[in-house]
Amino acid sequence: MQKGNIGVTTENIFPVIKKFLYSDHEIFLREMISNAVDATQKLKTLAQKGDFKGELGDLTIHVSFDPEAKTLTISDRGIGMTAEEIDKYINQIAFSGVTDFLDKYKDEANAIIGHFGLGFYSSFMVSDQVEIVTKSYQEGAKAIRWSCDGSPSFTIDDAEKADRGSDIILHISDDCKEFLEKARIEQLLNKYCKFMPVPVAFGKKTEWKDGKQVDTDQDNIINNVEPLWTKAPSSLKDEDYKNFYRTLYPMQDEPLFWIHLNVDFPFHLTGILYFPRTHSNIDLQRNKIQLYCNQVFVTDQVEGIVPDFLTLLHGVIDSPDIPLNVSRSYLQSDANVKKISTYITKKVSDRLQQTFKDDRKDFEDKWNDLKIFINYGMLTQDDFYERAKEFALFKDVDGKCFTFEEYKTLIKDNQTDKNGELVYLYATNKDDQYSYIKSAQDKGYSVLLLDGQLDVPMVSMLENKFEKSHFARVDADIIDRLIVKDDKKESAITGDDRDNLSEVFRSQMPQMDKAQFNVDVESLGENAQPVVITESEYMRRMKEMSHFQPGMSFYGQMPDTYTIVLNADHKLVKEVLDDTNKTTAEALKPVVSELKGLSARLAALHQSQNGKKPEDLTQEEKDDVQNTQKAISEQHTKKNQILGDYAKGNNIVHQLIDLALLQNGMLKGEALDKFLKRSVDMIK
Repeated sequence: MQKGNIGVTTENIFPVIKKFLYSDHEIFLREMISNAVDATQKLKTLAQKGDFKGELGDLTIHVSFDPEAKTLTISDRGIGMTAEEIDKYINQIAFSGVTDFLDKYKDEANAIIGHFGLGFYSSFMVSDQVEIVTKSYQEGAKAIRWSCDGSPSFTIDDAEKADRGSDIILHISDDCKEFLEKARIEQLLNKYCKFMPVPVAFGKKTEWKDGKQVDTDQDNIINNVEPLWTKAPSSLKDEDYKNFYRTLYPMQDEPLFWIHLNVDFPFHLTGILYFPRTHSNIDLQRNKIQLYCNQVFVTDQVEGIVPDFLTLLHGVIDSPDIPLNVSRSYLQSDANVKKISTYITKKVSDRLQQTFKDDRKDFEDKWNDLKIFINYGMLTQDDFYERAKEFALFKDVDGKCFTFEEYKTLIKDNQTDKNGELVYLYATNKDDQYSYIKSAQDKGYSVLLLDGQLDVPMVSMLENKFEKSHFARVDADIIDRLIVKDDKKESAITGDDRDNLSEVFRSQMPQMDKAQFNVDVESLGENAQPVVITESEYMRRMKEMSHFQPGMSFYGQMPDTYTIVLNADHKLVKEVLDDTNKTTAEALKPVVSELKGLSARLAALHQSQNGKKPEDLTQEEKDDVQNTQKAISEQHTKKNQILGDYAKGNNIVHQLIDLALLQNGMLKGEALDKFLKRSVDMIK
């Protein structure tokens, strides 16, 4: 028996490994099986070079466990180790068997991964003791047993082993008993090893016999050694890609289409990326791309390799050129990663461009699913925007699709305002904004439908990209003020009549939480609606952007700003004005007279004080102005009170306001009930 200490400078290497090298205990099984794969691949390479003359035979790696003995064993028929190699690769963990091997076989050993030394020591995260029973492939080699209990001490003995290869026996700790459960082992094998390039067996296949499941003599191979991404695209059919997608993501909808990645220079990269059908939730679709290193699962956290917007895709990426730490768990930034990211972006954009050119109708049919990827990419990467602007689409409220350039050509003659600025009208809900859409279409204008998750930031981005253009939602104002063609037309109602009519409606506007209303009077034409509610484009957009940009949360707390526009040309509005003047004339007469006198006095006071500095004014002069202003304010309050009292009893005013609120989905609860009862009474 040989005893010794592991060649490390620290008192005990294992706490360091647990704390710094491996963030997740379950990763040990991947490392153990990866080592077995390495050993097997090395033997195959030696055979190809003629340095191994024996029979390769069955190279299956076997995983087994014994709950009674509390052991988990990984067995391979690879190159095995001599006592000297154990000392070099296990006892002196600073060395790597792969490093030396690659120096000799660098041209043929692309499939060899990992560092056996450090990867092997992950086993101590879950074990009280680890044994290696190994026999080298070299002629005349003796079997060796190495044992260590997690301290710097170890023992090496001669052992009995008929065949070449290694058995790694883990004596599982009491606090890690989960790794002695069949279901848990199967879960880890499926997660980390289902595409490893050497067959991995766990137990036997079963069959139904005599009313129960019984083991057969056939090994239960848990992995596919030739996954789809390792094959030539020319050899595959659409159904192959769809079946592989079902393997990766059971119970998912069929993908829209896919991209097969295959590049050898200046880096190695293979993989398949799928465009999934979306269900309007970005976050739920993230982290569906699996990263592999020579068919060994590494992570599904691929930020940094895949551009952010493409983390919404599904699929597999496999590259030995992506640098990883010893546990293969965290990506490290370097030039290769940036090249790979750029390559993937270009490959995706080229595929989308080609799909658009080859079958535009199919592309348009899939647009609602594709737009979230494409819009996200344009928002986050300028280089992708430059590519995507050729195939990104606008869809109008009638379902017709246009490229950016096509749509600009369509609307430039009719939707350019008097200042030469092109106005893109849009709606976010065809049903809720129907009357606004119709008003625009009656003018011969086109209206886009922007109802996607990212359309709010897209509007702001496109306004910066497009020259002399802006976007306006159809309910942001009356249509003639959204696209101003000429100078403002004077309203048929002016002066005191305008003020009185505005106050009649303003006084009856409902009190709503986080909403404020302004009243305006415009000539909209006899056939237009009598009352229209619009919402400020600027404030609404700022509030919407606050959901995407935390720094704008201030806007999210501000009230919604609406304007109720009275159509001065409509018969009902004129009737309300006539009735207001007739009913309130007597009560308003002294108030109006007093206001005229006070206003004249205030004007005279200002004129007499004109040219004087504030410090030259006497207190009496200051008080005179202040008292006159106060008196005017009081008379305005009286006037508004008279108009408000009148408006309370005018059913047409209430009906017109409620109709406008109803049109915008703002009439609810008790107010809706009153409207319905009033409507029935007015019909009687």
